[in-house]
Amino acid sequence: MEITAAQYERIAPVLPIQRGNVKLSNLQVLNAILYVAEQGCQWRGLPARFGNWHTVYTRMNRWSKNGVIDRVFEHLQREQIVRIKLEAVAMDSTIVKSIGKSRGGWSTKIHMVAADARTAITFSLSPGQAHDAPEGRKLLTRLGPQRPGLSLLMDRAYEGNETRQLALALGFMPVVPPLSTRVHPWAYDREIYQRRNQIERLFRRPKGFSRIFSRFEKLDVLFLGFISFALILDALR
Repeated sequence: MEITAAQYERIAPVLPIQRGNVKLSNLQVLNAILYVAEQGCQWRGLPARFGNWHTVYTRMNRWSKNGVIDRVFEHLQREQIVRIKLEAVAMDSTIVKSIGKSRGGWSTKIHMVAADARTAITFSLSPGQAHDAPEGRKLLTRLGPQRPGLSLLMDRAYEGNETRQLALALGFMPVVPPLSTRVHPWAYDREIYQRRNQIERLFRRPKGFSRIFSRFEKLDVLFLGFISFALILDALR
């Protein structure tokens, strides 16, 4: 798989303008990063046809740290949200194993809010042993106030009072099953709750890339960059 010229044109305005005698174009670098993401190889293992591996690594490192990858992700995300009728969003997490010890130990959690099976809205990382609810509240706070009544689909990991109250304060309508131990359980819309499987399907897309299925990067910023990159590729298809 490679990014085509037509696909590249959709994101070219968001990428840095290249000036001077540049040996590798942005498109060439993107396709080299794609190879690393798919194969999970070391940067030094990048085939010679993609150019100097260190140039590619340096570009990916710089783009991840200065927000270029994030801007491309946000650009395509806005396009996708305009196309769909946003009736609900879902929040969940998934665990990936680390190759070597990272800040989160031997595993990392990816937390995400998604609009459907193809549209991620925002995401973050936490150590693998961390509870979902605190990181979930950080994501909701990052999103800020929403259109009143927008359904927020969550599993029981987020059913605590603090998370539900924050969601309500931001304008969401929490759709979450209560724990069986609740003295006063609440009713919830079971039909719309079935859509929560969409975020689980979305998680499978970036985890199809070897570089994400198993975490190679010790630095969060590079691992987040690869997650954004995988979601960008999915949006371009």
